[in-house]
Formats: sequence, C-alpha cells, structure tokens
Amino acid sequence: MTTMPALYIGHGSPMLFEDPVWSAQLTSWARDLPRPKAILIISAHWEKAPLSLTANQAPLVYDFGGFDPKYYRMTYQTPDSSWLAQRITKAMPDGLEVHQHTSRGLDHGAWVPLKIMYPAADIPVLQMSMPTRDPFQLLGLGQRLRELREEGVMVIGSGFMTHGLPFLRDWSIDAAAPGWSSDFDLWAKEALERGDIDELAAYQSKAPGMPYAHPTVEHFTPLFLTLGAATDPTAAPDQRIDGFHVGLSKRSFQVA
Repeated sequence: MTTMPALYIGHGSPMLFEDPVWSAQLTSWARDLPRPKAILIISAHWEKAPLSLTANQAPLVYDFGGFDPKYYRMTYQTPDSSWLAQRITKAMPDGLEVHQHTSRGLDHGAWVPLKIMYPAADIPVLQMSMPTRDPFQLLGLGQRLRELREEGVMVIGSGFMTHGLPFLRDWSIDAAAPGWSSDFDLWAKEALERGDIDELAAYQSKAPGMPYAHPTVEHFTPLFLTLGAATDPTAAPDQRIDGFHVGLSKRSFQVA
C-alpha cells in the first residue's frame, strides 16, 4: 500500500470558494497526490482535551458568521469512518483517553478545503481535536500518527500560516500582505527549508511579525502535527502553495 504524505494546509474561510487561484492550487495539489484510503484532519478550530474524534458521518459544523446563506446549506457527506476511529485509538499510548463524539461533525477548517480538494466526498474523513498548543507535544502526537500513513491514511494539519485577522485593513482577496504577514511567512519558509524544528517551536519569541501574525496561535500549531508525522521531521518539506489571500499567508506543504 502507498505510504501517504502528511500535509499542512491553509484552510481560509468560505471565501476560499470565491478565490479561483487558491482553489485551483488546492485542486491541482490533490490531483498530484496518491489517492488516500482515508483522511485524518486536525483543524485549528477544534482545540479540545482529552483527545477527541468527530462522530461518524455527522452533520457539518458551520462555525462562521456573516457569509452568504449558501455556505450554511453546503454538505460534505463522506463514507463510514468508524474503522479509522478504532485505528487511531489503537495508535495512541496506553492510558491516553480518546473521546468519540456522538454528534460533532467536520468544522470549516476541515470541510472547506476538503470540499475543494476532494469534491466527490468519496473518501472517509475523520477530524481529531488538537489537545494542546505545545509544539513538542504536538510533534509527539504526530509521530503516533506516522504509522497510519503507511496504511494509506493521509494526515492533514489545517491552519493558516498567518492569521492576524484583527489587524487587516483590506479584506479583498488579492490585498497586499501587511509587513507582519510577509515577514512571518518568509521566516517560516526559510526555517522549513532548513528543517529547523527548534526555531519553528520558538516562533512566539523568534518569528518576525509576532504577535500580529498570530495573536492567537491555533492556526500555526497544526504545523507541528504534520511535521511530527513525517518520516524525518527535519527534512525540508515540499512547499506546494505560497502567496497571500486577503493579505494572509497561504503557505502550505507536504512531507514524506
């Protein structure tokens, strides 16, 4: 069975559906990837401990406001993923509690990009909560997920390379990036190219543009789950998408 890559993707908001450039980039990327047996995605929008999994085939979570009503009618009904929940639980260390929700479905950090990348909704998908913001604990959790990749499961950390929403002045899709966004993006690009885990983990004190780039950090930290799931977390990832959307960095990458 093909070993799947692990991905870190910027997920945007429902505005992603209105961005033809970014949508085309995600579509092309998905086309270049081997077809996954299933997808496990960890989104910035579900921080919860103990470690939790979404309910199988539950309705979507519309965790956004002020958008066109059509987005609240969108669906993304994927095949049965109960077997994947059992497999993830088995991959966790003895004694670690894994909570299975009975009603929570995919939030927009999961279903918005997946609806573009895999519009047929014919791949089982499960979302896992992010139980901590500590980079090294997330690296360790990602390492636990590494074996799933060997079984055809694609692991995705879903966030946004910069996410300073309170500091944006221009919300047009092609708005110029503020200095804090472009500076942080360049720093992240170069640290990833060097495979410098320690530098990335010290982003709050070392990255230029902080704290404007991430006034809250949950959109950056899924990156560590992705790197943890890599065969070699210090190897330079394949940075597949760069550029900006409403001035925010959409830099996304995959690891082997």
